[in-house]
Amino acid sequence: MIVWRVNDGAKRVQPTQENDLQTLMSRFEILIERVEQLKRRNALLMAQEKSWREERAHLIDKNEIARRKVESMIVRLKALEQDS
Repeated sequence: MIVWRVNDGAKRVQPTQENDLQTLMSRFEILIERVEQLKRRNALLMAQEKSWREERAHLIDKNEIARRKVESMIVRLKALEQDS
């Protein structure tokens, strides 16, 4: 937004550069703070994703162990069935 002022000596309208600069600096400060907030949020989300991936890998391992145990039980049951 440009703020205009009247220059009494020349009777013409000029933008007030000082106000524009202050407004621009204020907006830059807001943007910088927003960038910092987003960096912090991104770091948090990345940490959560890492945790979820580790948990997923652990659950996949547990699932594989359980699958092998069940398959082993089935093999033993079939062997007992054939021996009877």
